[in-house]
Amino acid sequence: MDGNAIILTDGLLRQYPAKTAHGLIRGTERFRIIGVIDAECAGLDAGEVVDGQKRNIPVYADLADFLKNSPETAQYCLVGIAPKGGKLPASMQETIAQAIREKMHIVSGLHEYISDMPELAALAQEHGVQLIDVRKPKPKSELHFWTGKIKDVRAPRVAVLGTDVRMGKRTTTRLLTQAAEAAGLKAQMIFTGQTGWMQGRGKGFILDSTYNDFVSGELEHAILSSYWENRPDVFFIEGQAALRNPSGPCGSEYLVSGQVKYVVLQHAPARVYFDDNEEWGIKIPPVSTEIQLIELYGAKVLALTLNTAGLTLEQAREYQKQYQEELNIPVVLPLEEGVGQIIDLVKEVLEKEASAV
Repeated sequence: MDGNAIILTDGLLRQYPAKTAHGLIRGTERFRIIGVIDAECAGLDAGEVVDGQKRNIPVYADLADFLKNSPETAQYCLVGIAPKGGKLPASMQETIAQAIREKMHIVSGLHEYISDMPELAALAQEHGVQLIDVRKPKPKSELHFWTGKIKDVRAPRVAVLGTDVRMGKRTTTRLLTQAAEAAGLKAQMIFTGQTGWMQGRGKGFILDSTYNDFVSGELEHAILSSYWENRPDVFFIEGQAALRNPSGPCGSEYLVSGQVKYVVLQHAPARVYFDDNEEWGIKIPPVSTEIQLIELYGAKVLALTLNTAGLTLEQAREYQKQYQEELNIPVVLPLEEGVGQIIDLVKEVLEKEASAV
């Protein structure tokens, strides 16, 4: 645990761009979240805003409100949004400057680096605080090419892939890891995004800020490092984007370079278009064809998990039943039901692979 932290959401706590904040509010091993700054939700509990679960994380109107009313101090200030384009909204810059003056370290996962902003960099130097840009690429000297040593990893890998972006893949990956641990398995999570780094569970890398030639090697290296250090029974790997998302096709790296043989596929039934962008006019293909594609890569889809955004619980149950009948695999609502059914399937995989040795 690095220390106490507040999250900035720029009035977007209820919306998709605050997915980084949503993940941190649900859980993080790296920081202890003691407040969220969001004028639109001030006075509420952040957990109740995100998913209806009270987590005793108060939402403050602004930084001054936090400084005046919080019983605790924060050592870190986290940028909790991931807007399209990855740029820092101008409206947040002054709040970050205020946080620096209060000697808070700033952590950002945006594509636009805070440490490259002259005024904020000078202010941070003046007040002796760090500007941590999670998405800044590592020096090439610290990156790894793929070696083939992944074949030495005996623990099965389960990748949580999605049919589109912003599906909740990371959240489901964390839920699976936690549920496996609760069931007595030695499980390790491999994160592949900035929010996963901020949450601090397991090992990983930031896929979308890694030079393309090194993506396969960094994935392999993260799995190998975790395997030799922890000797887990099973890995759960956070997916990114989707195999057929035209704005960033991703997923084959897991199946090919990570030698992943098992997949949990996440889907949002209420979403029609990739990136939820009707202007593109590019519809998300049927789930059945996504499963067929994954199988062509040599992996088995253990279960389908549903992101129920935009649905009532009754509608979600209807989709659950429909997909189970159509696909003949378990269909799970992770946030509403938990993921215990999938862990039972993972145990069957472990038993099967152990008997095959």
